[in-house]
Amino acid sequence: MKDTAYPRSFSHIGITVPDIHKAVEFYQEVMGWYVIMTPSTVKKERETAIGQMCIDVFGEDWTEFEIAHLSTSDGIGVELFSFPGGVKEAPAFNPFNTGLFHFCVQDSDIEALTNKIVEYGGKQRMPIREYYPNEKPFKMVYVEDPFGIVFEIYTHSYELTYSSGAYQS
Repeated sequence: MKDTAYPRSFSHIGITVPDIHKAVEFYQEVMGWYVIMTPSTVKKERETAIGQMCIDVFGEDWTEFEIAHLSTSDGIGVELFSFPGGVKEAPAFNPFNTGLFHFCVQDSDIEALTNKIVEYGGKQRMPIREYYPNEKPFKMVYVEDPFGIVFEIYTHSYELTYSSGAYQS
């Protein structure tokens, strides 16, 4: 029997931030994400499952870090990390290098969300643009949070934006 390929669902994304409490406040108040686990400290210890797992992932060169878990309205998890010895500035934005360069959220009121991000210390990286001017009401914009994490906002779903019939080439 041949294995059938099927799309896996997206579970969560992990983001390292300089201040876990400020990040939780930003993502809860601005993005409206639910806090499902308030900030807590994970210590490097082999006696617990979480401690051993983190040693497996991060190696030996750490002693503790803070973690919090949030969720979007559609159940996608956002795992926030803050490491005491880590660099506190985001790396320079360079989408040309291999690696994750943004994530995207959806909000039909793109202008209001963009303004709120800026009001809370983030940045608007470009003007809000229409994908299909005079055809469809689809808009997008790149922004960044107060910690330098770049993300995008769409007014419509990914499927609707890119599916066959959503635009003409």
